[in-house]
Amino acid sequence: MKKPLIALTLLSAALLPNLASAADYTIDTQGAHASINLKVQHLGYSFIKGRFNTFDGTFSYDPANVAASKVNVNIDTTSLDTNHAERDKHIRSNDFLDVKKYATANFTSNKVIDKGDGNLEIQGELTLHGQTKPLSIDAHFVGEGDDPWGGYRAGFTGTTRIELADFDIPVMGASSFADLELHVEGIRQ
Repeated sequence: MKKPLIALTLLSAALLPNLASAADYTIDTQGAHASINLKVQHLGYSFIKGRFNTFDGTFSYDPANVAASKVNVNIDTTSLDTNHAERDKHIRSNDFLDVKKYATANFTSNKVIDKGDGNLEIQGELTLHGQTKPLSIDAHFVGEGDDPWGGYRAGFTGTTRIELADFDIPVMGASSFADLELHVEGIRQ
């Protein structure tokens, strides 16, 4: 009777780590440990930088099984802030983002590829301005560990480019794209 029990214990110990699932995280927007920043070319002379001040989201991540990772982010487009009230009002108008009609944007991943050395490619779909298009984010795992408040955190950075015409957002001059810079820190649930 002892031999079958020992064999079962060893088998369980060998299989259980492989059955572990990715940890679930909530993006820490309350503590301002995450940001969605953008850079848009202005008339071909310079760049305007801004951010979305209000967003939320979740992700799951397991460094032993990166392919099982998932990301979901909701963005309040009315929270666009380029540090210039009149410009923000114009960008939010129906000339560009039309936030009265399209007050939210969403990114949902459908595949995460481990590129090695903490580098990831996050593929998914972005819904913006009433259009849903594929989007790929070049991401980097920054780190994970215990925080001073008794929680556990993981953090990432990412970059991507959005072609505005793909989302039926009018282009002005050379401003055909917006580059996004993402900083995400999540609290494990």
